[in-house]
Amino acid sequence: MEDTIAAISTPIGEGGIAIIRVSGPRAFDVADLIFRSRRGKPSEFPTHTLHFGTVRANDDIIDQVMLAVMRAPRTYTKEDTVEINCHGGVLTARRVLALCLQSGARLAEPGEFTKRAFLNGRLDLTQAEAVMDLIRARSDRAHTAALHELEGHLSGKINAARDKLLTILAHIEAHIDFPDDDIGPEVRDDLIRDTEEIINFVQTLLATAREGKILREGISVAIVGRPNVGKSSLLNALVGRDRSIVTPTPGTTRDTVDEIVSISGIPFRFTDTAGIRRSHGAAEKIGVARSRMALVSSDIVLHVCDLSQPFTAADSDIVSSCRSKRSILVLNKADLKERFHLPAPLQDKVECIRVSATRGDGLDILRTKLVEMAYSGNVGSAHVDVAINQRHKASLESANKSLTESIRMFRASEPLEIVSQQLRRSLDCLGEVIGKTSTDDILERIFATFCIGK
Repeated sequence: MEDTIAAISTPIGEGGIAIIRVSGPRAFDVADLIFRSRRGKPSEFPTHTLHFGTVRANDDIIDQVMLAVMRAPRTYTKEDTVEINCHGGVLTARRVLALCLQSGARLAEPGEFTKRAFLNGRLDLTQAEAVMDLIRARSDRAHTAALHELEGHLSGKINAARDKLLTILAHIEAHIDFPDDDIGPEVRDDLIRDTEEIINFVQTLLATAREGKILREGISVAIVGRPNVGKSSLLNALVGRDRSIVTPTPGTTRDTVDEIVSISGIPFRFTDTAGIRRSHGAAEKIGVARSRMALVSSDIVLHVCDLSQPFTAADSDIVSSCRSKRSILVLNKADLKERFHLPAPLQDKVECIRVSATRGDGLDILRTKLVEMAYSGNVGSAHVDVAINQRHKASLESANKSLTESIRMFRASEPLEIVSQQLRRSLDCLGEVIGKTSTDDILERIFATFCIGK
């Protein structure tokens, strides 16, 4: 990579500081042109040092800054890197970046710093993906899982499996090269057993795919019900702040309102919806349609009913809509006089939890039940080691298929050349996970999801 890239690596907006990162072979040349200090030029400074000075456009001072000098290969990208810490604010950071671009750098693409770290061997592909998972983590457990992958836990496991598979391939291809030395029954059994151990490893990783999806994306929970049953109050109580507008007037919520809350380390994405009823007006019709869409697309449904009002036909219709979903009938307003009676045919078919969103009664019971439903009763390990993502899952499923087929062929005494092809296919699939056999389009797809400056 012969060009030098630059970008603002902190969020745009007001803040204490903003950081402009410059990486590449001309990073110090760029810094020399725009930075002034009594101690000399950035290109003369020792590595991993911080220096006070000013950023200037000709003789005009743009800002007083601290400039960090980091020389290759001991940097994030393994390239010469300069980081300029200026005062926070949109205008200052953009003016400093503009000077960097005028002085020989180009604007970095999304994720390009991390992409260079991968291409230069600083990170493998799972570690690069973990960087974005770490940034996006919305719970302690998601943060822990991302940190473990960034530390190389997943790539270490994959590399160990690939090494074992390479040993198996070496045995088989040795017999292909010397056909007079047939594989004996004991050696064949050993090779099959070793291959089965790799299959077990792959299947163990595949079993973490659901947990990985939950940690990265959260469990979607739709809060549905008739108007004025307390859906917005329930969301506010679960979030711990006034996220949705609450009034005594039915139909206040006209659109969906989303909020992510961490419960026992699991991110839940709650969606407060418009009250489901016969619509009054175009806006409410759209709101009710979105409520039904949220119900259909959610992982869990909280059907809220009002304990101070009788069970209605509209409530029955919503219960029917939830029949194919994991759902809880949340009986709200437990602090008021009860007039609600669940029909006998439904009493054994729906799970009910009584709460008072305004007083807090029953909310801890509801949270516990949500955690149980998230993992179908199995919350999982509190110490998450690795949890694969959807890209890993696709590659591991292909590896599992090829490994299983290779054992079938081995046992059927099919030609070793065909067995070897299956094993090599599985080796490539394992390599895809960590980036040892990756294509340009896969890399572009992964790094396009990153923010600019990372």
